[in-house]
Amino acid sequence: MFFSNERSLELDGEVLIPAGPGYYSVVRHADIVEASRKPELFCSGQGSNIADLPPEFNEFFGNMINMDDPKHARMRGIVSRGFTPRVIQQIEELIEAKAVQIVDAVAAKGSCDFVTDIASRLPLAMICDLMGIPEEQYDTVFEQSNIILSNGDPEYIPEGANPVEALLMAGATLAEIMKALAKDRAENPADDLTTALLNAELDGEKLTDDELGSFFILLCVAGNETTRNSISHGMKLLTDNPAQRNLLLGDIDAHLSGAVEEIVRVASPVMHFRRTVTTDGTVLGGQELNAGDKIVLWYGSGNRDESVFENPYDFDITRDNSNQIGFGGPGPHFCLGAHLARRQINVLFRELLTRLPDIAVVGEPDYLRSNFINGIKHLNVEFTPVG
Repeated sequence: MFFSNERSLELDGEVLIPAGPGYYSVVRHADIVEASRKPELFCSGQGSNIADLPPEFNEFFGNMINMDDPKHARMRGIVSRGFTPRVIQQIEELIEAKAVQIVDAVAAKGSCDFVTDIASRLPLAMICDLMGIPEEQYDTVFEQSNIILSNGDPEYIPEGANPVEALLMAGATLAEIMKALAKDRAENPADDLTTALLNAELDGEKLTDDELGSFFILLCVAGNETTRNSISHGMKLLTDNPAQRNLLLGDIDAHLSGAVEEIVRVASPVMHFRRTVTTDGTVLGGQELNAGDKIVLWYGSGNRDESVFENPYDFDITRDNSNQIGFGGPGPHFCLGAHLARRQINVLFRELLTRLPDIAVVGEPDYLRSNFINGIKHLNVEFTPVG
């Protein structure tokens, strides 16, 4: 069954097969988890998007998402060593300080665009501060990240422009920012993640300049866009479900962690990733697959699987969400920044709901035109001003 909001599409098979050439849609939770745990059968190295993108795209964006082992294990291992105890402590301190600053900036206004003024500010500031990016480059990082994940949305890419060329240029801009910073840090080490990554090594190997640039692109895109969209969807969900909101406000210490998991489950900010079958005769969800077949893992569908989540279309902050796959499935490609994303969502909503308890969405969201990112571009909110 393919899960839709209307619950109207019933299918006999476990896997949805589009007409004509294309891909297999994997929509059940168990099948998504199985494919995620078996990279030897369902690889990432041939691309993670539905479409076959030009070779220069995968070469340029050669980050961990588009890698298989041993390359993937090597890069992930080096990057993981960059997150030293000191860096992790910096992260905790930054999140709390930035959340206070963000709410300070809007508290007296009584209304704002929740996405641009609140949700996007925390992950963007976190990433840039953590890496040591100068503040004057924040807007550039934000704009280029939007282009990379725009999926051709005309707000970010002018109509008539070539989306792939625009995306490649945006990636090149981010990579150059990182390479310039890395060059400076090699000569002038600082207390930031860029310096830590330059010094991190695994079996005597360090990240190359190109790998560092690709990791920064991944951090900007995955760390910025997915976190801000979870936060934005969370605000909409809390507005649309007043009983759940009141439950949260009644005991924020008891329910905030559960609310964060439920927000991520319902939002599923990354809609899908693709894998490519490596071996003839592979079976998934009762469907026999052959080498070269594409499968697409639909996380939002898996997060609404009625065999895993009772009443999955209800927003329920008290449910057990230990199996939610809003950060992607398990296995070697599990989101490296999932803990950081959870922490940001948690701290920001605690600050917001404590200081602006009546903040609520007014009007309808302006959604990103994309089948890859479940994004909200603009979201108007109102609240009682606090001086």
